[in-house]
Amino acid sequence: MDALRLEWAEGAPRLRTSEAMARQGLVTTVSSRAGTAAVVGWVGSARDRAAGARSLLDDSGRQGAAPPVPAGDYAAVLVYHDRILLMRDEQARIPLFFRESGGRVSAVSTSVRCLGSVTELEPRYFCRYLTGNMAQPHSDLTPFARVHRVLGGEVVELSRTGQMRSRTLRRARRATDPPEPTADGSCLDEAARELRLALENAVGCRMGTTTACHVSGGTDSTSVALLAARLLAAERGGAGDLVLLAGRFSRGELAAEQPYLDVAMEEIRRHTPAARPVIVDADDVADFDDFQHHAGDADEPHAHAFRAPFWARLHAAAAELGCDTLLTGCGADPIADANPFHLHRLARTGALRQMAEQARAWAAGSERGLWDIVRAYVVQPALPLAAERITALLRGGTVLGGLGTFNRPGWLRSGFARAHGYREAGIAESRFVFGRKPEQSLYDAANYVSAPDLLSWQRAQQDGFFLSHPFLDPEVVATMSRLPAAATFQPGRPKAVLREAMADLLPAPIRGRTVKVPFNDLYARGLRTHGDELIALCRSARHPLIAEMFDVETLCRAVREAQLGLGDAYSWDRVNSSLALVAWLERLDRRSGALGAPVPVTAAS
Repeated sequence: MDALRLEWAEGAPRLRTSEAMARQGLVTTVSSRAGTAAVVGWVGSARDRAAGARSLLDDSGRQGAAPPVPAGDYAAVLVYHDRILLMRDEQARIPLFFRESGGRVSAVSTSVRCLGSVTELEPRYFCRYLTGNMAQPHSDLTPFARVHRVLGGEVVELSRTGQMRSRTLRRARRATDPPEPTADGSCLDEAARELRLALENAVGCRMGTTTACHVSGGTDSTSVALLAARLLAAERGGAGDLVLLAGRFSRGELAAEQPYLDVAMEEIRRHTPAARPVIVDADDVADFDDFQHHAGDADEPHAHAFRAPFWARLHAAAAELGCDTLLTGCGADPIADANPFHLHRLARTGALRQMAEQARAWAAGSERGLWDIVRAYVVQPALPLAAERITALLRGGTVLGGLGTFNRPGWLRSGFARAHGYREAGIAESRFVFGRKPEQSLYDAANYVSAPDLLSWQRAQQDGFFLSHPFLDPEVVATMSRLPAAATFQPGRPKAVLREAMADLLPAPIRGRTVKVPFNDLYARGLRTHGDELIALCRSARHPLIAEMFDVETLCRAVREAQLGLGDAYSWDRVNSSLALVAWLERLDRRSGALGAPVPVTAAS
């Protein structure tokens, strides 16, 4: 989707924005004597987007200054008298791309599709994409040759004529770190206070005039909605409206969530009686519904397009009520829970006895075997590709047997993988996921797998809002990452710090629950319903890259195995990603990169 575009005419920059998205408040343009800024999304506060855009323009325009990238959900183009800056926030929810050749940028856009050529694809991107579902947002590569991605937290500086000057990564401005909690009984209390403050700030800055909160009855989404309700109740003059958005299932496994959902809704409305509950009947929704639309029309391949039907149903309900932002609880599982890779830190620093004791406690608390814990959080991070290869040998016999996050799937042709760097892509992905310090890499990786943001971006113009995720706020992540294990690790009590932080708000049934029903039922139903269609899609595919890349019959066998329940979440992710890529390539020629009705923005001169 093309929300803004920067091009050059007769050597001068020309910046245009989408008129429709500007009317919706999704794009904000401000100008001063220094220059012009076009911001997609919001900087600082979702409610005062113009002030945030002005602050970004002023702060970034100061000579000799290199301020931290401010927090928010945005992509921005800033045109000054002497330079041009392209930037995104650290969460990197809103895309930004540039087309470059010979050190000169010829165009910038939020749409990779409008910058690229369907006849000049980048095979290395597809290898990186197929290594796992984290590959897209943190890689410079895009599906199109000579089109690059501005990374999260990156500032790209160009000359006024488009010559590339620099690319730098900057951290967001952080709150002053408080003293680290002590190891005595006050450890959990102090950690909870820190998290509560950070989460309140994250929710507050994301609230709009009409805010929707996704409520599922779990600890995470209920916490976000309760904080939003409390913040609205504390304001005077009715500064905003609150919509409580939920999907209802009356049959299947997910029906067991309904009592928790009812309790959550009741408690939230106790704080803000004017909050409007919107319960969307989702009994007829299944994964892979209208898959070719959701996967094929995305700006780039969307690994989680199979789950789009459920989210799209909720989005439509929020859009009908005029919501201008939608908050979710996405990201809380890896961010707010105890960090299991702390065991890796103990092992690599030689604290083997302490590591073994904590691994036993972790195994008992999670009802898993000791070896499973050690393999997942100590061995796998140390030797990720080797560990997966051994697992594949031990669990072989089927297409999905032993297929983990980095192993080459059996349907990806070995010749294509060798020619276009699949092994190198797997190494790069494993280093990103685990890094030198896996306990820190967990937070970086969580930012890119915890939310359906490509769907949000794809639907933004028709919905009028973007998704926003308070648990993935940089301040929340920084708060959790600096807490000692003594504060976060409570065997048998997941997300102990979050539960303590929300103890005065969460109703007892939700605060005490430790297990939430997954969406496996939707996935199984989707494969039962659409499995034959997905196989037909693969067999009828005509894009030449599909046959070059995939052994189609092996991919079809993998779909059949997934239908039968074989494999696990990792292997199913690999099937889903590949199916989404097939659908995307098949519809590549059917989409237009037109900006629509643009508003010319006069660049500073």
